[in-house]
Amino acid sequence: MERVIVLAMHGAPPSDFPRRELAEFFSLHSRMESAPLSGRSAPGDRYAELEDKMRSWPRNSENDPFWAASEALADELSRVTGCGVEVGFNEFCAPDLDAALDQAAARGQEVVVVTPMMTRGGSHAETDIPAAVQRAQERHPAVSMKYAWPFDGAAVAEFLAEQISRLA
Repeated sequence: MERVIVLAMHGAPPSDFPRRELAEFFSLHSRMESAPLSGRSAPGDRYAELEDKMRSWPRNSENDPFWAASEALADELSRVTGCGVEVGFNEFCAPDLDAALDQAAARGQEVVVVTPMMTRGGSHAETDIPAAVQRAQERHPAVSMKYAWPFDGAAVAEFLAEQISRLA
């Protein structure tokens, strides 16, 4: 059974995205988050347009070091595990998690989703990523979808302690 990993990352706006449109995007995001569902359609159209523009903006290490680091982490994870790795982003970057999960499902019979978000309490790791995995499982019922999270607190502490010990 071929395993493919989806590395679920947060995402960041590119530094060269037009400032006025970035401000408009975050203003609409704030308004949509606080508005009742019935009032979300009009700003939602413009919000979706700006989100699509931002997600599809050309990325490189200069305008989005987080994107570049995500790609480098995916390459290293592939090297270490011997598995193919797709990167998917919760926000701001393409591909989104749904697209990355679809790409992974097309490549393998088992998809394992992992994120470097190590602690509980964040909405992406707790809610958004599991929802994307569930949607993908419904779209690809013949593919095994697993989410390798939450992480064991003791294992995270050992990992962090190892990083600290490198300073000595």
